[in-house]
Amino acid sequence: MSSSGFGRRIVESTGRDIVAAAAPADTTVSANPAAKPEQLDQARSGMRELIMLRINPAAAMRLSRDDFRKEILRLVAEIGAEQRLQLNVREQDTLVQELIDDMIGLGPLEPLLNDESITDIMVNGPHAVFVERHGKLEQMPAIRFRDNQHVNNVAQRIAAGVGRRVDEASPMADARLADGSRVNILLPPLALNGPTISIRKFSRRQITLEMMARQGNMSAPLARFLELAARARLNILISGGTGSGKTTLLNAVARNINPTERIITIEDAAELQIQLPHVVSIETRPPNLEGQGEITQRDLLKNALRMRPDRIIVGEVRGGESFDMLQAMNTGHDGSMSTVHANTPRDAIARIENMALLAAVGLPARVIRQQIVSAVDLVVQIERMRDGIRRIQSCIEVIGLEGDTVTTQDLFSFQYEGENRDGSLRGSYVNHGYRPHFLPKIAPTGLERRFMEIIEVLEHR
Repeated sequence: MSSSGFGRRIVESTGRDIVAAAAPADTTVSANPAAKPEQLDQARSGMRELIMLRINPAAAMRLSRDDFRKEILRLVAEIGAEQRLQLNVREQDTLVQELIDDMIGLGPLEPLLNDESITDIMVNGPHAVFVERHGKLEQMPAIRFRDNQHVNNVAQRIAAGVGRRVDEASPMADARLADGSRVNILLPPLALNGPTISIRKFSRRQITLEMMARQGNMSAPLARFLELAARARLNILISGGTGSGKTTLLNAVARNINPTERIITIEDAAELQIQLPHVVSIETRPPNLEGQGEITQRDLLKNALRMRPDRIIVGEVRGGESFDMLQAMNTGHDGSMSTVHANTPRDAIARIENMALLAAVGLPARVIRQQIVSAVDLVVQIERMRDGIRRIQSCIEVIGLEGDTVTTQDLFSFQYEGENRDGSLRGSYVNHGYRPHFLPKIAPTGLERRFMEIIEVLEHR
């Protein structure tokens, strides 16, 4: 493409080129080891601004990524020659990559997004970027934004990609990246240290229960148990803290649903990746500038009941939709699933109860508990343990009411046995010896015998 198409020359009213005016012709900044680091940063910053002046956005949008890179490289060489800025090949490649990441990517975050070992990225202002790798947090001092506005630009690009807005008037937003990674954005004045971006990366690998068993997230018999629970249309609630792996586990369990069933997924920001042929994914919508047009999870759940679902999967219950979810589970939508933030299975049940009570004002607490007992079959607790590995901690069955108390029984749990030399925890999954109460419920599926075989294997491990 010619210089008149992609790279355009901007002239001042005096007829002098702005590029030439930005740095006098007799000024040379040498990009060599003898130059001061601040001189190099200043030179690169100046070249970035000059290149942005010459870019024709409309023409750039029509280029492939490879062609775009070639044009940026040509501009870097052209401006470097005009300004007598001596850049070696490595420095040119670095500058070109930074420019491409800034213009069509997520700036300094691009290399982190491409690193498969990283699961979380946390930006705490322009000069503090942290990642989680193998369950441990570490700072990335080499990854820095230029200033708050640079972070702000990246945040707004993320939000705009899913039709949402984030600015001073609306400083909070949930969004997602093209690969399904979940993003939370918080801007000043709410974030005191500068714009904050939190990214929960979506694994490019399709995680299965078998893979999770090999990784040590659960035992092989437990993986088989959860596979059968999904096939038997048990209602499953996955509980855990932030970053414990609830969504990953939900994705893995849901892969075992019969592919002929129609599944409706409901989320604040779509991140579930259920690899089945008949999945309809819907997500909430925030209010517009006038505060109108908000669509909540509860609104979507009510609408989902009119969409002829076989199963409903709510990414996370955190409010009034918990009551509607219980209603759906109790009215013919067996096999539904959801996640909830809680530290133990008992806490998860209490949270569901409290959220449902807030939505169904006037209903006695006992009625809500009866709904929970009728609706929820299993609560699976997952936890990120101190060695950084996410493990299923326990699985309980909700069995009934004694007075006003929801009664449960432990089916299995992880028993800590010690610590290995590499710091990883050692333990095993044991069965507590109870016969599941849900066996009569699943009789039509013909899976009772397989469940009991697994329970016996767990009991003798």
